[in-house]
Amino acid sequence: MLSRRQAITRGASLIAALTGSASGFSDAEAGPNNIAAPGPGRRIPYGTCVPWGPLEKDPDFRGLLKTHCQQLTPEGGLIWIDLRPTRDQFNFDFPDAVLAFAEANGITMRGHTLAWYGGMPTWTKEISSAAEAERELATHIERVVARYRGKIKTWHVVNEPIDEVKGKAAGLRPSIWLQYLGDRYIDTAFRLAHQVDPSAELLLNEYNIESTDQSSAPRRQALLTLVRELLARGVPVHGVGLQGHIPGKYQIDGDGLHNFVSEIRSLGLSVHVTELDVIDDDLPGPPSVRDAIVASRAYDFLDAIFAAERPSAVITWGITDRYTWVPTWHKRRDGLINRPLPFDEYYRPKPMWSVVDYFCQKTGLAASR
Repeated sequence: MLSRRQAITRGASLIAALTGSASGFSDAEAGPNNIAAPGPGRRIPYGTCVPWGPLEKDPDFRGLLKTHCQQLTPEGGLIWIDLRPTRDQFNFDFPDAVLAFAEANGITMRGHTLAWYGGMPTWTKEISSAAEAERELATHIERVVARYRGKIKTWHVVNEPIDEVKGKAAGLRPSIWLQYLGDRYIDTAFRLAHQVDPSAELLLNEYNIESTDQSSAPRRQALLTLVRELLARGVPVHGVGLQGHIPGKYQIDGDGLHNFVSEIRSLGLSVHVTELDVIDDDLPGPPSVRDAIVASRAYDFLDAIFAAERPSAVITWGITDRYTWVPTWHKRRDGLINRPLPFDEYYRPKPMWSVVDYFCQKTGLAASR
């Protein structure tokens, strides 16, 4: 395992390779610094999640989206707590606004998410039977997917179904859906979404499968097992979303991630990077040092994926450090601003953007393994 100093050195060399700037380190210390120009072909779509306030009130933020994004995901908007404040009320204002902005600027919108353990309104605690749970889930999916049929072409149908590791294994995460419908709630959600919009690409979306910590490997195995079981039952799962909320303090398990993506590819499924950022609360304070490590983690994550499969999209969970969920849960103890995203709080590109932009230009596998 690399030491912190080695990680910083590698990150600085990576930045120099991508930006053409002098690194101050020798070639022997450099990471992937012999980067060939991407060949001709179609660029992989890049996108970000979008909070409503900045979209509505910040023209510079809108300009950043127009300049760099091909896909947008409402950051909330389509989750239950935002969309259904009461059992009988659907509030589509936020996702409709994102869709209108996207369509006006030649951008597509992704759907996030139809079934999740989190983000549930308080009224769902009144659900008390399997029949009622299935009825509410069906009502929700049928109405939401029908509203955006033909407009949202990719849905994160079930979000984060894998539980945290307990012991040496990971099972399904507790939720109101698992409580009343068992593991078949996942089948139901996918089948309903496919029935309403047969042309939509339907994804299973999950996080924390990429690092050298103790939980990523068992979570990868649990997710792969779930995917295989769903396909064996004929469930219309079309792809897997790899979120990539990368814990910056851990290195990327390149071999483990590469092998997982290879398995997904062998099953005939697409792979999407859906929520990429790097959690930097435990990284060193100086921005240049932090940015080097963040860029290095993003590079290693994307490199392992691209070596196995060219993903259908690369989406970061936010585009600028000015608007990010990270300090809500991972605020730095030194009081410095978190820097998990491709652009800083003043909308200036950071080394992570060079990494993301480089990979989005790739037209084939990285062939690095």
